[in-house]
Amino acid sequence: MGIKLGRDALFSYLREEKMLIKPLKSYTKTTYSKHWLKKHPNLLKELKPNRIEEVFVSDITYIKSKEKTHYLSLVTDAFSRKIMGYELSDDMGAEHVVKALEMAIKTRKTDWPLIHHSDRGLQYCSSLYQKTLRSGQIQTSMTDGYDCYQNALAERINGILKQEFLLETCNTGSELKKYIEQSIKIYNQERPHLSLGMKTPDQVHQKTEEENQPRSQVLLI
Repeated sequence: MGIKLGRDALFSYLREEKMLIKPLKSYTKTTYSKHWLKKHPNLLKELKPNRIEEVFVSDITYIKSKEKTHYLSLVTDAFSRKIMGYELSDDMGAEHVVKALEMAIKTRKTDWPLIHHSDRGLQYCSSLYQKTLRSGQIQTSMTDGYDCYQNALAERINGILKQEFLLETCNTGSELKKYIEQSIKIYNQERPHLSLGMKTPDQVHQKTEEENQPRSQVLLI
């Protein structure tokens, strides 16, 4: 019928019409947001990233080995879709989650203003995580309420890794860690994205600073 509709728009429409089917399978909860720590406002409601390292999105997902359940923390650049930092751990303590953020900060190519967006989970609101953001001069943004679709990009990256790469159940956590490292390398360097014009995250992220300069600076020139 000549209708052009992407995946996100389709699911938004289905959600509005109450046509989505609620999954019946059980899952491991990775977000606890009913806590007393400070929650930060959502800064992405009116913002669409137009350059690399303007917005980082973070999330935690669980992955099982034959030993136990493990937790994978990811930090992704919203513009290039590149996974900038990650950490696999046996629990969701803030000291583990912050390691993914520290890797992302170390991997940065620019010192432009940066927003970090996440859900309102206890780990992201913790003093340790917020201290790391402040030391990196990164502004905090969080979903408001409990709508996971406000962090849809981070959720999508989780899904891609688990549905396309992490298909086998590893015997141990050590084996899983190597598996994840290889999978993220392939994801960043070899997997093209339709939303990126069939380029890989690395190809988009490795553009020069002039090519990725914010529009406002380009206009001033």
